[in-house]
Amino acid sequence: MAAGSKIDPMQQFQINPIAGHLDGRALVFTNSTLWMLIVLGCIWFFMFRGMRRELIPGRWQMAVEGMIGFVDSMVIGSIGPKGRPYLPWVFTAFIFLLFANFLGAMPFAIVPGAHPFTVTSQFTVTGLMSLISFAIVLAVGFYKHGLGFLSLFVPKGTPFILKLLITPVELISFLVRPFSLGLRPFIAMFAGHILLDVFGNFIVQGINSHTAMGAGISVLCFLFVAFINALELLVGAIQAYVFALLTSLYISDAVNLH
Repeated sequence: MAAGSKIDPMQQFQINPIAGHLDGRALVFTNSTLWMLIVLGCIWFFMFRGMRRELIPGRWQMAVEGMIGFVDSMVIGSIGPKGRPYLPWVFTAFIFLLFANFLGAMPFAIVPGAHPFTVTSQFTVTGLMSLISFAIVLAVGFYKHGLGFLSLFVPKGTPFILKLLITPVELISFLVRPFSLGLRPFIAMFAGHILLDVFGNFIVQGINSHTAMGAGISVLCFLFVAFINALELLVGAIQAYVFALLTSLYISDAVNLH
């Protein structure tokens, strides 16, 4: 908390140790680690319940199969028949971002003592995922095409003079991909949580003012917070989809040399 009754909107992103100390030790159990495990536990529970292979599929099994089919069609549509080997990573990235974004948007803080933490609001998480995607692209590209993979940066049929101008631009654009890929979900969650905290502070300040205008501002801010919360759920799903789709398209470039 900041001084007085104001709320520090950045406090929710602070990594705090639960076991150990942040003093350079190799192993420290933090709130980020805890919520990472919670996200993974929810994913495991969701997938385990849906992989029972019942004779008559229940709603849970249909939900899991539908999600897998959705990502599978995305991968095959983007990469082609050769895209099936890359489905595990694309699906892993999609479902992790989806669950992490949704859990981060849940109002767990209304429970006394609960301190929710959105792992995707940390660029180290989304950035690492984008680096993994980028590493797969490089590994696939050089494994399948050798040095011919570098032809990706030289558009076919382009005059030599234009190649001298276009090739550096294509190379820079390619190198920026891992940064932009991880930045999108991070910015979406970070900005959404900042807005919720700031306007939540306005609600508290309006109520504490004990005036009609303050009460009116609190009501308007409450409606805005409800809207932003619903929008954050939608954005969380969209960002998971965009990350998976762009990963598929980048792998497609390495496989097919578009």
